[in-house]
Amino acid sequence: MSKITTLLLGASLAMAASASFTSAAAEGEALYTAKLCQTCHGPEGKAPIMALYPKLNGQNKEYLLAQMKDIKSGARSNGMAAAMKAMVANVSEEEMAAIADYLANVK
Repeated sequence: MSKITTLLLGASLAMAASASFTSAAAEGEALYTAKLCQTCHGPEGKAPIMALYPKLNGQNKEYLLAQMKDIKSGARSNGMAAAMKAMVANVSEEEMAAIADYLANVK
């Protein structure tokens, strides 16, 4: 494989990964709004309406996803989980993952 071919292949892979991330981020952002997350956690998860509600932006994706799944399943029932249980009831795992990915990357 020539150096030019290798460079072009690398550039193509980087562009595809970037487009995939942009698409996933856009989907997560749209779901964050559609599922009314901003109602309590504020725009981009940065400004909760109450001090008891956590800021979500910049949190670890796996942590966010685990919390949503645990609240939905009932494994987590402490704190404000009761308020969240109704909110995540109609959110699929795929949607949770997209929302978690979006929030983890908001700066």
